[in-house]
Amino acid sequence: MNAPHESTRLPFALASRLPNVGTTIFTVMSALAAQRGAVNLGQGFPDFDCDERIVEAVSRAMREGHNQYPPMAGVAPLREAIARKIEKIHGRAYDPGTEITVTAGATQALLTAILATVHPGDEVVVIEPTYDSYVPSIELAGGKPVFVALEAPDYAIDFDKLARAITPRTRLILINTPHNPTGRVWHADDMRRLEAIVRGTNVLILSDEVYEHMVYDGAPHESVARYPELAQRSFVVSSFGKTFHVTGWKVGYVAAPAALTAEFRKVHQFNVFTVNTPMQVGLAEYLADPAPYVELPAFYQRKRDFFRAGLGKTRFKLLPCEGTYFQCVDYSAISDLPEAEFSKWLTTEIGVAAIPVSAFYHEPHESGVVRFCFAKREATLATALERLARL
Repeated sequence: MNAPHESTRLPFALASRLPNVGTTIFTVMSALAAQRGAVNLGQGFPDFDCDERIVEAVSRAMREGHNQYPPMAGVAPLREAIARKIEKIHGRAYDPGTEITVTAGATQALLTAILATVHPGDEVVVIEPTYDSYVPSIELAGGKPVFVALEAPDYAIDFDKLARAITPRTRLILINTPHNPTGRVWHADDMRRLEAIVRGTNVLILSDEVYEHMVYDGAPHESVARYPELAQRSFVVSSFGKTFHVTGWKVGYVAAPAALTAEFRKVHQFNVFTVNTPMQVGLAEYLADPAPYVELPAFYQRKRDFFRAGLGKTRFKLLPCEGTYFQCVDYSAISDLPEAEFSKWLTTEIGVAAIPVSAFYHEPHESGVVRFCFAKREATLATALERLARL
């Protein structure tokens, strides 16, 4: 008889490509929330349905026979719709044939852009706290992440520190606006500072803009696509999952100059080859009406304002939320527990799950701040606020 778990052991040594990667905090907190019946404001996805029209558009595409492989770069109508949308909003014309690629979500787009441009030994500047896929992607490419830390409570970018992080080995700067997890956004002056820093260098930009339609209080989203000097050296990544409340569909896109797109597609074709056809056809049809993404900032601002008003009656200290569907709070008036322990206590004892912002740094970094997701039905948020008011 085999010993317990013997079948799970390899009869040889295997060196991990990602030896420091384990179960993410998002998985841990979601499992704990489910176990304890907590309101899950940890992971960033909606608990409400998408527009029936987009479901019908995809279903119609299936019924009409769009069920075989599409072109590697994406179906032409969708790439054309993406190009029209970017030009209308940001004023930059991307060629849908050579500069737009449909991807299997934004995370795949980020990994593919990194694999296409980062060689072993190259440095990639990462601004943290940071989305958890960035660093593993850099390491898989053989690159070296170079960290520039943002600090609570304002999480403002120190551009002098950013400039000092660039060396002759720097291949890429990875930026994210609106920013997960802090909810801060880049402004026009920030983009101009970045332009000045990279001017005259060979440094590329990878701009994660998946929350582009969640910028509040009348402010515009400052895409790198708006700035010609940046656009000519940038991959711009976005996500239909975030914009249209269909995170499980995993469809995104990358816009980049033709020379960068050519390199991107070399990797993309062997990474995923292409993205499911009926969803692409349905999305192309749905994009004909700009209202769903034009009205999205107001939709989420109402949720943000409702949630912030409720949190204002608790002992949490509200941090700025200019964009995304995340709200960070300082809990120092409530507890002196480390962020991960406080998040677990909040889930277990109060019944509301949050994510520790320290989880978004590569080394221990305690600020007494946790992140809530307000992409939820008002009833869900109200239940969470009622529980948090007990604090």
